[in-house]
Amino acid sequence: ISFSCLFPASWHFSLSTQVLPRLLIPSFRQLLFSGLVLCLIGLLYLLLVTGKGHLRVLCFFQRHLARVTDVDATDTSNPNLNYGLVIDCGSSGSRVFVYCWPRHNGNPHELLDIRQMRDQHRKPVVMKIKPGISELAKTPEKASDYIYPLLSFAAQHIPRNKHQETPLYILCTAGMRVLPESQQEAILEDLRTDIPVHFNFLFSDSHVEVISGKQEGVYAWIGINFVLGRFNHVHNDGEAVVEVHVPGSDQQEAMVRKRTAGVLDMGGVSTQIAYEVPKTVSFASPQQEEVAKNLLAEFNLGCDAHRTEHVYRVYVSTFLGFGGNAARQRYEESLIKNTAARNKLLGQHIGEIQESPLLDPCLPTDLQDEIGPPTQKLYLRGTGDFDQCRQILQPFLNRTSEIQTSLSGVYQPAIDYSNSQFYGFSEFYYCTEDVLRMGGDYNASKYAQAAKSYCATQWKTLRERFDSGLFASHADLHRLKYQCFKSAWMYEVLHSGFSFPTNYKNLKTALLVYDKEVQWTLGAILYRTRFLPLRDIQQESLKGVHAHWRHSFSFVNNHYLFLACFFIVLLSIMLYLLRLRRIHRRTAQCLLIYF
Repeated sequence: ISFSCLFPASWHFSLSTQVLPRLLIPSFRQLLFSGLVLCLIGLLYLLLVTGKGHLRVLCFFQRHLARVTDVDATDTSNPNLNYGLVIDCGSSGSRVFVYCWPRHNGNPHELLDIRQMRDQHRKPVVMKIKPGISELAKTPEKASDYIYPLLSFAAQHIPRNKHQETPLYILCTAGMRVLPESQQEAILEDLRTDIPVHFNFLFSDSHVEVISGKQEGVYAWIGINFVLGRFNHVHNDGEAVVEVHVPGSDQQEAMVRKRTAGVLDMGGVSTQIAYEVPKTVSFASPQQEEVAKNLLAEFNLGCDAHRTEHVYRVYVSTFLGFGGNAARQRYEESLIKNTAARNKLLGQHIGEIQESPLLDPCLPTDLQDEIGPPTQKLYLRGTGDFDQCRQILQPFLNRTSEIQTSLSGVYQPAIDYSNSQFYGFSEFYYCTEDVLRMGGDYNASKYAQAAKSYCATQWKTLRERFDSGLFASHADLHRLKYQCFKSAWMYEVLHSGFSFPTNYKNLKTALLVYDKEVQWTLGAILYRTRFLPLRDIQQESLKGVHAHWRHSFSFVNNHYLFLACFFIVLLSIMLYLLRLRRIHRRTAQCLLIYF
């Protein structure tokens, strides 16, 4: 059976008697293929008819698939996979993180798709050693021996033929910052000298350094927003956007792009805040402007320095002594000092003996505690008054009367609370979830009510609940004892220190993002490899067109695909003929009217 046509396009197609029965009695493969064709037609309908609605569907599947593939074992046999190493040299130990990413797709508007490498058991490729590298301050010549196990571990997981093009970054944080500069440099110099001798990674002198708290905060902000997909500027109708005045841009109009998320992180020693400042900031004084220069970071995450779509202005500030444990220590030192002075003045002995304890509103009701060194031991008994505890803690915030400031009078740019989102990590999550079981969407009034109820509960009752397993599995007695204090401290830092309104609805407290812990090292490698896509883009532009044709011709041999093309062409011809018929009718009607 033959079909042929000379107009509007010249083509010929035939079906043999052997193929025809197979079409009339379809096999399972033919039915499956037909189903795929129908699905393709449905997707085309979404693209052509429903407009922007298709983006929501595609982005949903894209995000879902990204989460699934992100936990699969890394295919090290894939020649198009690239690798990168970041060693986090912290105060208590050092960890190596191995990352991987496929070749860039050639679109300069998109960033690298960097993910944490996973072994054959789907576990993240991470290794930690103790103590911190700062312990080698007096023996810097042992620094390379100290780091050797981490690099050897990473080298075993990365294909050997990829070592030479795998960038290695060794970034030191808090522990190294407190060392004198001469000791820092001695340790770093040993790493720069010895590592290239034993390993063939892409490693230069600039790849090892002591980073500032500001850099660490920026990297954490980048990593979290990257995982959340906030750097993908194809936004949907349901996603929040923000107007951005790009730093250093000559454009008069503001750019509209996805709203990024701010980060709140309260550890044991320090508290940190980081968020994008989308609009040009103003300063109350020249002194404040000078301080702001050290707190605002402007950077371009894109591979092209001339494009501004990935330029961000981020405020980062770290407050030492404002972590949960450090704040409690400052509070206890104040209690010891003030109580001793008052006892001396009034001739009393409150808190000096167990029978006459000092009443502490920041401890659960009737909890007895001892603080201070043996020579200044102070006995406490909790009264569990959440509101009074909050009032007592306010002076420890060191607020000033100057506008646009936060803790300790440090400059803080205005936050658009009506169009912003924040994630609270570490103590922000532990305070809301471990005992109060309120992690997730933060509600100030409900949180304050739950904290007030907890503080007022008898310590004996809290212990019974703890023994019955009513609290989170990782909540211990230390958490139970100081939950009342930390709840009040977190509340005051958030609302009195950082000035978040009590009706703010866009704060989420979390331990994980998309079921995984996000390290600042992800943001570090994303930022430091931002120019690598240029290599892939240039390679794409140098490829010949014929290479694509060679791959495409292999599909012609598939008669199912050829059959689908035939029906598409047939449908196009029918639509063309219908349009010609409609035009012919209109022409005939016009002629009748004319005559």
